[in-house]
Amino acid sequence: MKIIGVIGGSGLYDMPGLEDVERVRLTTPFGEPSDEFVCGTLAGTRLIFLPRHGRGHRLLPSELNFRANIYGLKKLGAEWVIAIASVGSLREHIAPGHLVVPDQLLDRTFQRQGTFFGNGVVAHVSFADPFCAVVGDALADAAERVGATVHRGGTYVCMEGPQFSTRAESNFYRQAGGAVIGMTALQEAKLAREAEICFATLALATDYDCWHDTEGDVAIEDVLRILSENVATAQRVIAGAVQQLQHPRTCACARALENAIITDRSCIPERVKQDLELIIGKYVG
Repeated sequence: MKIIGVIGGSGLYDMPGLEDVERVRLTTPFGEPSDEFVCGTLAGTRLIFLPRHGRGHRLLPSELNFRANIYGLKKLGAEWVIAIASVGSLREHIAPGHLVVPDQLLDRTFQRQGTFFGNGVVAHVSFADPFCAVVGDALADAAERVGATVHRGGTYVCMEGPQFSTRAESNFYRQAGGAVIGMTALQEAKLAREAEICFATLALATDYDCWHDTEGDVAIEDVLRILSENVATAQRVIAGAVQQLQHPRTCACARALENAIITDRSCIPERVKQDLELIIGKYVG
């Protein structure tokens, strides 16, 4: 059975047709994930949902234990992971309510853990193309099939938060080529690549950030309203993408660590080997 992870809001797993639902609590070498994983079966595919900010939205973006979240999905067998995220639009043509499947990232975070490595083992994975094109295409195709307005490609600017941008920052990110701005995709994508998981983000534009001359500045009540209105659309996109991800993986994501670990195997501490067995075991005896 194919296993696909979904990271998103705490109500996203209330999907029509999801059967055999159970909650699974995991511990990891990196601490506790954001919440319990909600597991179920949809049309023959196992889905594993994780409320990114915890049920009730309790965790700031900077407080998320990204390593535990991705490790937990890996431990539960997910080979593909779809992340649903709200973003601000940095482009006129990406209107609130539109969907975006970004293909690039710009890192503006500064106090987060974004690697499983260190403590005696060094690895450098390729990250030139940070999102899996196979998963991204599946999301964009599914969005088009359900009639959503979706934009293929674009740079997701990942900022630290939790405050929204200043006007100067918003215009700076536009000049840097950003298409949308959010607070979560960067570390999720980096860690998924290290874990050899195929990962892509489906971004929901909720506002025009604060650069737009004629639109109001971003307000949290507007963000929440648009998110609420589009939960059903996101669920239909997930259901459609899942049906497209039924083939064996042949992309480079599945072998990202093949030549990335450069530490002499005899120098890797035994405890680190044990902690990372799930991720590096097939390369480090």
